This record gives sequence, structure tokens and C-alpha cells, in this order.
Amino acid sequence: MSTEGKFFVAVTGCPTGIAHTFMAEAALKKAAEKAGARIRVETNGAVGIENALTEDEIAQADMVILACDKAVEMARFHGKPVIRASVGHGVKKANELVARAIEGHEDIYNHLQGETPETDKSVADKAERESIGRALYISLMNGVSNMLPFVVAGGVLIAVSFFWGIYSFDPTNAQYNPIAANLFKLGKLSFSLMVPVFTAFIAYSISNRPGFVAGFVGGLLAMDIGAGFLGGIIAGFFAGYFMKWMLHVTRSFPRSLEGFKSIFLMPLIGVLVVGFFMLSAGSTIAALNKGMMVWLAGLEHANPLILGIVIGCMSAFDLGGPVNKAAYVTGTMLLAEQGNALFMAGVMTASMVPPLVIAIATVLFRKYFEKEEQAAGLVNLILSATFIAEGAIPFAAKDPLRVIPILMLSASIGATLTFVFKVAVPAPHGGLIILPLVTHGVLWVVSILSGGLTGGIIYGLYRRAKFYKSALAV
Repeated sequence: MSTEGKFFVAVTGCPTGIAHTFMAEAALKKAAEKAGARIRVETNGAVGIENALTEDEIAQADMVILACDKAVEMARFHGKPVIRASVGHGVKKANELVARAIEGHEDIYNHLQGETPETDKSVADKAERESIGRALYISLMNGVSNMLPFVVAGGVLIAVSFFWGIYSFDPTNAQYNPIAANLFKLGKLSFSLMVPVFTAFIAYSISNRPGFVAGFVGGLLAMDIGAGFLGGIIAGFFAGYFMKWMLHVTRSFPRSLEGFKSIFLMPLIGVLVVGFFMLSAGSTIAALNKGMMVWLAGLEHANPLILGIVIGCMSAFDLGGPVNKAAYVTGTMLLAEQGNALFMAGVMTASMVPPLVIAIATVLFRKYFEKEEQAAGLVNLILSATFIAEGAIPFAAKDPLRVIPILMLSASIGATLTFVFKVAVPAPHGGLIILPLVTHGVLWVVSILSGGLTGGIIYGLYRRAKFYKSALAV
């Protein structure tokens, strides 16, 4: 099929917006170039939208490719054929997406007046025959994505304040230092906004602005009654779908009452209903949340081997995907609500090991890797040091049945050693940048290197065997 003159536009975006977003961008550009087509890619990363698509570009495009796990403004794509996929598909199956775009047999997207981001997704998801679970996942990840900056800023500021002493924020203690006290105060304030922001953006992704207000208040109540992140998740989805229902039942309101509806009626009813729901169900949710925390804390001390294997396997299974994020969110939850820095240490280690495995394998067994892989291996060394697991994805995508188990084994070794050594990481991000703040920092590095070396040698030996097997076949 001729690709002469074909032009596509694409949007990429992932919850954290630091790796998958740009890997999908690069993969789509490479796939389009290989197919002889032109493409423009808009990225929706951690710093917001970059390389925004223009109206002219969208108008000229033969196909719109959305490789995105975040809500996207869809009205601009009205009347255009749209392919919707996860950002993971954008990374791993860019060639397939471009091939579909070239074939051009996709449904035309019709944007309805007043449609919300969630209903946008629903239309696209229907076209993609995707599950309700994926829609829920995208809403959850929208909350995580917007919560992370508060987690990182708050965690690092609190950790830095400990340089002056663990009680340096307390004016009645001999360690008191006014600078440390201010840093601690700022960090705590940032932490206190995590759950409300998380909850608000879950609701926002479902029902837009009306959901945001009700969700934010639901999140504040979740914090106030001790329901924590679990309460935040429940409040976010309740607020989102309740306000979506409210939008549906009020859709026939005359335009002259639009201001009354959007500024007065919707926020009032939303906050009232979500507020009473959280106040009535809060004690039950709080008890569940507390029970879950106690169970996780007990597992951490009673059986670090099992916990290390679970965390390691989860973190390396999809390398920044939903399973990895579930482990990470649990770590941040325990850090924020209980100050549990031990669990966070295991989570961070398990995500730092996979790219280190790739880096070590490509250095120690260099000649068994292609030149492009050798260069990517060195980049993985930097990604490992900065707590970005996604660098291992290209290697795992090429041979998932063999590489992913190696990465899971390596990450489990690293995480288990971290728990055994009782390493404590007081910040939810940063990798080796926060090494001076880590309790038992040397043992932490030993844990990471142990997992990385084990996996690197196994992976390297596998690549060597594969190399000689291919040579014999020739």
C-alpha cells in the first residue's frame, strides 16, 4: 500500500510523564519514518503539553493516533479517524499502529457538545473494544499523575529537613533549626494535599470540572476521617460517576440557566452528596484502610523474603505500567500516612534494578549486543540511578518471555536484600540523588548492585548462548 503523502498526528502521554510518553513518541516517529509516512507527535508529559498540534496539522492529518493513558482534549479531533491505544502499545507496537493508520480503516470520531473527557474515552474505547477496566485504570492513573508532584516535592523537602536532625522541626527539641522547620512545614503541607488532589483528578477524568470540586472535597474528608488513599479512591470514583449522572439528568436545562447550573447547582449538590457519603461510610473505609496498613507493615517485618519477591515481581513485570504503579502507589501511601520508609526502599530498589541489569549486561557482554543496544545500555545506567525503570522496556519487548522473568528475579533479589538490611528511603523519588538521606545507604547500594549483577550476568549469558546458536545455524 502506498504511503506517499500520508501524514499522521499523534498524542502520547503516561501517568508519570517522564519515560513512556517520550519513548512512545520516539517509537511512533521511527515507525512512521520506516513506513515512509510523515508524523507530528504531541507529548503530554510531566511538564505538560509540548509540541502541541495545530488546527492546520489536525485538519491535514490522514489519521489521529492516541497512544495515551491520560485524558486528552478530544473536541479538536471531531470528524477525523482516530486510533486509540495505551501508551504501552505506542512503545511496543508502534509499527502496528502506523500500519493501521496507513490502512485507514478506522471509525470517524464525532464529538458531541458537552461531552466530557470520560465519555470521549468511552467512544474511543468502544472503537478499540477495550474493557471498562481500562477506563477505570485511566481515571486512576490520571489521579496518580497529578498527585506525584506533591508526593515528590513533599517527600524530598521533609527528607532534606532531617539533615539538621530528625527532630529539627520541633521548637522544643535541642535539634531545632528554623530552616529545617520551614522545610518540614512545606513538605508536610505538600503531603497533606496528595489525597485531595489524587481524588479530585480521578473525578475530573470521569466528569470534568463538576467532578473536580466534589472529588477534592471528598479527598479532604478522606484525610480528615483517616480513610487515607483507599478512601480517596472510593471518593474519587463516587464523585466522578455521581457528577456524570448529574450532568446527564440536567442535560435538558435551558441555556439561559447554564450559569446557575454550573456555578451554583452542580458544586452544591456534588459537595453535599459526596460529603454525606464520605461522612456516613468513612468509619468503615477508615477501618479497612487501617487494616490494610497493619497487614502490609506486619508482612514487612514477618517475612521480608515474600514481600521482596512480591514487590520485585510487581515492579519488574510491566516496568512503569499499572502493576508497577500499584506497588509504587502503595509505597507512597505507606510513606505518607505512616512514615514507613522501609517499604518505599524496597519499591524504589525494585524499579532501579531492571535498567541496571540491562546496563551491566551490555557492558560485560558487549559483543553479543547490537550497537544500538550498546548505546541504550549505557543510557540505562543513568535511568537506573534516577529511578526510571522504563529504560529496560525496549529489551523486554524484544524477548518478553525470557527477559521479563530475569528482570523480575533480579528486582526481587534487590528488594529482598533491602528489607533484610532494613534500608529506609524517606523520599518517594530521586534514586541515588537522595542517597545522603537514606538510612543504611551503603547497604542500599549493595542491594541494588546485587540484583543488577545477578540479572546482568544471567541476561548476558543468555545473549551469548543466543549469539552462538544463531552463528551455528548460519
